[in-house]
Amino acid sequence: MTLAHKQTTDYVLLVFFSILVIFGLLMLTSAAASIGYDRFGDRFFFVKRQLLYGVLPGIVAFLLMAKIPYQVWSRYYWLVYGATIIILCLVFIPGLGTTLDTGSHSWIQVGNISVQPSEFAKLGFILFLAAYLSHSGRQIRDVKKGFLFTLIFGFIPIGLVLLQPDVGTASIFFGIFFGMVFLSGAKLWHIAGLALAGVAGFVAMIAIAPYRAARLMTFLHPELDPLGIGYHINQAFLAIGSGGWFGLGYGHSRQKFEYLPEVHGDSIFAIIAEELGVIFAAGFIILLLLAVIRGLRIGKYAPDQYGRLLSSGIMIWFIVQSFLNIGAMVGLMPLTGIPLPFISHGGTALLVAFAAVGVVINISKQQKKYENKV
Repeated sequence: MTLAHKQTTDYVLLVFFSILVIFGLLMLTSAAASIGYDRFGDRFFFVKRQLLYGVLPGIVAFLLMAKIPYQVWSRYYWLVYGATIIILCLVFIPGLGTTLDTGSHSWIQVGNISVQPSEFAKLGFILFLAAYLSHSGRQIRDVKKGFLFTLIFGFIPIGLVLLQPDVGTASIFFGIFFGMVFLSGAKLWHIAGLALAGVAGFVAMIAIAPYRAARLMTFLHPELDPLGIGYHINQAFLAIGSGGWFGLGYGHSRQKFEYLPEVHGDSIFAIIAEELGVIFAAGFIILLLLAVIRGLRIGKYAPDQYGRLLSSGIMIWFIVQSFLNIGAMVGLMPLTGIPLPFISHGGTALLVAFAAVGVVINISKQQKKYENKV
């Protein structure tokens, strides 16, 4: 029994993510029908945008990233890091960055197209961090030679996202950073310190912004203000609860008629549960977990440390973001406005997710398998 390269695409992973994308388009067609007709006179408005700005360019990005050997990104990881920092700074440029009603600077406007730079930055962050950690090797276990510099380079992008301010996206960045540093072999007490730093940062962000404290109180006691700040989460609970085990039927949601906010965005999981039921919603979560486990398995058999960290980092991204989104809808996490990967409306997010899957597929082509050789 020897270890050999098996040059083949992991079609199982490809099937898993294809199902997720198709399911997302179907759910977006239903969930966004009412709001699309009300705002734009077209019940298919949001799914058309998803196809035009997400799926079509996403397929191109997927094919490109699946074709480029993933080792290329390791050679130019400092350029990738520099591009990531520049992208995150674009939102602060007057006339280019746009300010939302919440005061967040998370988007840039290019003509009639809105782009969220942090979505590109997520993939850039993973590409850089996987290369940096693999080049650092055992130095990550030394505070002065490896771990401290890793913290500095890791926290700069996280800090820029916090300045937007976008605590939800910063939480995703931190989850990616924490998971990849752990997998790189850092000492457990370093990991524990990093976890404590994350908790301290979360508490500090709540302390300096009263509206975040109000969100936290709503998370803990959503019944206190059902028509005010607790409206969103209570309507999500109502949607999920009314769906029961088997749902009201596809297209028969009541909450999507502008009772539940952001049905095409971060609230779409509640519509899934309302229309298809808890059993089908659980099936969706299982499918997502199977896809992530498959991606982690590809990382396990990658031919080098860079491939292992890269595939694992992308899967950590998907599962952390999914957990934050679904957790908010079922009351396990505070509301953060984070979209559900592959399902929620958002061309930028879907485009970058396609590209990320392309990277993992490229790694799968070069993964090592145990084979019997005579």
